Amino acid sequence: MLVRLKNSNGRQLVKEEILNMASDLEVQEISQNNSIELGVTGDLRLVDVDRLRRNKSVHEVIEIEDAFKRSNRIYKNADTIVKIGNKEIGGDKLGIISGPCAVESREQLLKIAKNVSKSGSNFLRGGAFKPRTSPYSFQGLGEEGLKLLKEAKELTGMPIVTELMSPDLLDLFLEHDVDVLQIGARNMQNFDLLKAVGRTNKPILLKRGMSSTIKEFLMASEYIMSQGNENVILCERGIRTFEDFTRNTLDLASILAIKKLSHLPIIVDPSHATGKWWMVKEMAKAAVLVGADGVMVEVHNEPEQALSDGPQSLLPNKFEELMKELEQVAAISGKRMQG
Repeated sequence: MLVRLKNSNGRQLVKEEILNMASDLEVQEISQNNSIELGVTGDLRLVDVDRLRRNKSVHEVIEIEDAFKRSNRIYKNADTIVKIGNKEIGGDKLGIISGPCAVESREQLLKIAKNVSKSGSNFLRGGAFKPRTSPYSFQGLGEEGLKLLKEAKELTGMPIVTELMSPDLLDLFLEHDVDVLQIGARNMQNFDLLKAVGRTNKPILLKRGMSSTIKEFLMASEYIMSQGNENVILCERGIRTFEDFTRNTLDLASILAIKKLSHLPIIVDPSHATGKWWMVKEMAKAAVLVGADGVMVEVHNEPEQALSDGPQSLLPNKFEELMKELEQVAAISGKRMQG
C-alpha cells in the first residue's frame, strides 16, 4: 500500500496512525516524484483505508493488488540503483560481471581476473562453492576459493560476486568480504536462505529459477526485501523449455516485463542461457538493446580444460571483442560503460 501525503508536515503523525492500527505493520518513507510517500507492508487487511483517506495530511491511498509489494513499481516508481563500491548496477550505467564459472586455482583465477579487468569488466565472478547436478562433479574449492577471490579483488580492484548456497555459510562469506551474494537458480525459492541474506546489507544477485514465472521471480525478491535489504539485483539466466539445442531458453521479454512491473535492476546471463560460447556475444548485445542493466559472462583462459561449464565460456580475446561491441550497443540503449 502506498500513502501519498500532501506535504511533509504530517508525515510522522500519519506514520504513527498506521503503526497503531496493527503491531505487524511496517512503514517505509519514500521520497520520489517530488512527493512524500509512505510504503506500508504487513497484513494490510488491518489497515483502515477509509480512515487514512479522511486524514487531512493524506493526498491519496493506493492499494497494490499484486502479491509483490516492495519490489513493485507502484510502491517505488524511480529505478533502483544498487551501489557496490564505486560501481553501480541500474540507472544509466551498464554493469559487466565476468570471470570463470568456478575458481579452480590461484594461477587460473588471477590470470583471468587480470584479463577481464584490462578489458573493462566492473565485477569479478567466480564460484567457490558450486551446486552441480552430479554429486561427482567438481564442487569448488570452498573457503580456499573465497580467499583467492579476495586476493583477486585486491589485485584488480574489482568487487567480487560469488554464489551462496546455504545460510550456514553466510558468516564465512561476510568474513571474506564478498561484495555481492549470488543466489543461484536452484535456490531462488530457498526461503530460509532468502530471508537470511535479507537481514544483511549486502547487494544480492538473485537468479531466476529455471522453471519460474516472472511473478514467482519477483516474489522471491520480495522475501529478501521484506527483511529490510533493498539492494536486490535480478538476473535472467534462461528458463527450461522443450528446446534442447541451447542449455536454456533466454527470455528477453522478461526484461521488458520486469521493467514495467518492478523498480529493481535486471541483468542477463547469456552464458547459462545458451550454454554455447559462440552465442554469448549476440545474446548479450540483444539483452542490452532491450534494456538490461548489465550482463554476466563466463570467461576462461582454457575453456577445454575448465572443471565447470567450459563450452559456454569465452576466451579472454572474445570477451574483449564483446566489450567493444557492447559499448556501441549501450549508447543506443541510453546507457554507458563504467570505467
